[in-house]
Amino acid sequence: MLRNTFIHLPGVGSRMERRLWAEGITTWEALFSVIPSRFSFSPEKRETIGRIIHQSILHLESSNPQFFGDLIPSGELWRIFPDFRDSLAYLDIETTGVGGFDDTITTISLYDGQTTFTFVCGDNMEEFRDCVENYGVIVTYNGKCFDIPLIRRNLGIPMNQVHIDLRYLLKSLGFGGGLKRCEKMLGIKRHDLEGMDGFHAVLLWDDYQRNGNAKSLEKLLAYNTTDTVNLETLMVHAYNYKIQDTPFRASHRLETPPSMRRSGSNSTSSH
Repeated sequence: MLRNTFIHLPGVGSRMERRLWAEGITTWEALFSVIPSRFSFSPEKRETIGRIIHQSILHLESSNPQFFGDLIPSGELWRIFPDFRDSLAYLDIETTGVGGFDDTITTISLYDGQTTFTFVCGDNMEEFRDCVENYGVIVTYNGKCFDIPLIRRNLGIPMNQVHIDLRYLLKSLGFGGGLKRCEKMLGIKRHDLEGMDGFHAVLLWDDYQRNGNAKSLEKLLAYNTTDTVNLETLMVHAYNYKIQDTPFRASHRLETPPSMRRSGSNSTSSH
C-alpha cells in the first residue's frame, strides 16, 4: 500500500489521491511520469513532488520508515505496515497501577512477529533500550497516552520510532472500548487468560514482590506477552479493513497470523 500512497506529497490530499487511483495512476513511478501534465502547480512545486517521489523510492529501498513517518499523517501510518514488517515490534507494558507520575513499569513485552522478549523491573529492564532500538516501527494499543510516555519517564528512552497506535486505528474502523473488547469483536481468544485484565496484573506483581511468588510473575509475563502477540493479529485485521475502501482490496490483503503464533507458543522469552 505504501507504493500506492500519494498523500505524503505536497498538495496531494485524500480526494486527489483517489482521483489519481481512479485514473489508473497507482504507483509512484506512474505519478512521476505524469507530473508535468497532471498538476497545475508551479514548476517549483512540481519539482518538489518529483523529488519526494524519488526520495520515497530510495527510502523504501533502504528500509527507512522514519522518512514516511515524518510525512504521512498519523491516521494513515497503517499503510507502511507490510513494507516494514521486518523492522517492526509490538509493545506493551505493565505497571504498579498507582497512576500518574508515580506509576512504575513492572514488565515490558516486545514481540517482533517471531520472538517475544520480556523485561522485568529489578532483573533485566536495563536491556530493553538496546532491544527496542533494533526496530524502526512500534505498534501499541493506547501507547501514545500510556506506554510510550511512561517508558520515556521511567527509563529515559526517547522512543522516537515511527509509532502506530491501534487504539485510534481500530476506533476509526468502529472497534472501541479497550484492547480486550476489540479482541473479542474480532474473534481473538485468550484461552487460559480469558477475563484477566490490568488490575489482575497489578495484583500478580504485588504478590511477586511481597512473597517472591514465581508463579505470579510467570502468569504476569504470560498476560503481558499475550497482549503483544495479539497486537499483530489486530494490526493485520485493521490493515485489511482499511484497504477495503481502496482499489487494492484484493491484491494487498494480508493473511491472519497462524493461531500458533497468536498463542505465543512460537516465541522465546528473555527475563
